[in-house]
Amino acid sequence: MLPRLSRSRLVKRTVYTTFGLSAAYLADTELNASAVTRNLRTLWTCALISADYKLNFTPEHADRIPAIHQRVADRMYDLFTSNGGLYIKIGQAIGANAALMPAPFQQKFARLFDDAPQISYPTIARVFQREFNKSPQELFAYFDEKAVASASVAQVHKARTWDGDWVAVKVQKPDVGRQTGYDLMAFRAVMWAFEKWVFDLPVYFAVDFISTHLRAELDFIAEASNSQRTASLVASEPRLAGKVHIPKVYPEYSTKRVLTAEWIDGVRLSDRAALGRVVGENLPEKSGGMFADTVHEEGKNGIPESMRDVKLKGGMRAIMHTMVELFSAQMFDWGFVHCDPHPGNIIIRARPGSSSSSKPVLCDPQLVLLDHGLYVTIRPTVKRQYASLWRALLISDWDTIGNVTESWGVGEAGLFASAVLMRPVKIGRTNESSSHVEKANEDANAKLNAYEQSVRMKERLKRFLVDTDKMPKELIFLGRNMRIVQGNNQSLGSPVNRIKITAYWASRSLVTTHERSSRAWWAHLDARELWRDVLFRAGMFSLDVVFWVSKIRQRVRALLGLANGGFEDELERSVRGFAKSAFGVEVGPEAFEG
Repeated sequence: MLPRLSRSRLVKRTVYTTFGLSAAYLADTELNASAVTRNLRTLWTCALISADYKLNFTPEHADRIPAIHQRVADRMYDLFTSNGGLYIKIGQAIGANAALMPAPFQQKFARLFDDAPQISYPTIARVFQREFNKSPQELFAYFDEKAVASASVAQVHKARTWDGDWVAVKVQKPDVGRQTGYDLMAFRAVMWAFEKWVFDLPVYFAVDFISTHLRAELDFIAEASNSQRTASLVASEPRLAGKVHIPKVYPEYSTKRVLTAEWIDGVRLSDRAALGRVVGENLPEKSGGMFADTVHEEGKNGIPESMRDVKLKGGMRAIMHTMVELFSAQMFDWGFVHCDPHPGNIIIRARPGSSSSSKPVLCDPQLVLLDHGLYVTIRPTVKRQYASLWRALLISDWDTIGNVTESWGVGEAGLFASAVLMRPVKIGRTNESSSHVEKANEDANAKLNAYEQSVRMKERLKRFLVDTDKMPKELIFLGRNMRIVQGNNQSLGSPVNRIKITAYWASRSLVTTHERSSRAWWAHLDARELWRDVLFRAGMFSLDVVFWVSKIRQRVRALLGLANGGFEDELERSVRGFAKSAFGVEVGPEAFEG
């Protein structure tokens, strides 16, 4: 009897346990947007990663380290894509700075795009009922039930107001709001474990700053405010007014979870083929950067009907020049920076009122900036230091570079400068002796095994982040912006000298912040400032020479039918060589595509 009772009791417990777990899973899925399930998946994945590194990342198993990196990259990618939502945003932040990570991470995160299946129309209708106490059909004269675009956090529908205005209606997916708190809690726990137990690298210091900005990105009222503030700043800057457009926001149709803005017809910057046609240029067949050609529903091959007979003046150069100036103004003048300027968030259209009577219609281009959810405000002191650093890098002002980086708690000034300019920078005077040392480092790296290279890289990164309390957290998002803009320029064949344009804005911002008086402008100059200005302009001239030599080489190679590449591609190759020399890291082309 006892064995039978024991078996019966075991069966009952199994049934009850299965029923309980199933009920808990169903409740989590239906009532909690799978938040608990997602967190368990995160913790399990991170436990596997930690155990893998702890057990296998040893000098005895150096030959297995590339396989470890591949497994970890696969697990992280699967985790981000399975969980979606904010995990995609976090993964993209990692991908934007993957150049110094092992090759499997570079390859995986280059393919992490923010797209997701759209949610059903009844779900959208319930959001409207909660936010407006009306259905979309009651609120708008027309509302397209099928989304024109869908990402991890929200999707966009086309609609028409009762006044006849066509608008884009951005609707936050309901699950995202319920998942956010759990997702950020898991992010915090994982970063703490990675710093304290797994990698022994300072990564936790940025958690609060990143979490605050990711949470703010889900508040569409804040996004509307960002959009309106940027529109006002653009209108007040003569060098950008008319060249840049920020879509008008409709506050009466907007809430914390629904944002309604002016509908824009134009060509996405990500659609290279369509963009090439409207500017009348043949783009390089193969280019780096972060483009993926897409076909949009607004018109065949991405060109809307309103632009079929339009040709934009100035070509790619005019478009990229405006883009670099816009984000330079944000960084150095306004201190209010859009941190997600990827090609999908930029539309190029004909500037209203600038057309000619000829066929095709010649128009000035206008850059339209979308998605104003992720902004960072730069403190005035940091903004001035950042501008001073840019100018100092171009005139080899080692004292200023050292003072700024030291005040920011950075121990590797050369590495930091390379990250700022997105090109290799060697701090100090270069001579034959230093060249021999560099060559010796390269030879030494070539002899290190995978374990030794990883240990050396870890030590160098720890020397880089000397005092994380001093480091301005704004630099995290500034670096993201700079990296994406560099990728945009690279993808269009490097039509402009990005470094020169950015540096001029940095230097000019330092001059315009000086106090004004009735005295002539030259009366404010002293010998030191005049000398710095001369050095800066000389540096710009030499940079121009390098840029135009690169353009000539690019055109000659195109005429000969050889593999092509622009100025940014050459900088990319230099950065890859720098990473190999400094860290022993092989940086593949994929690291510059995501």
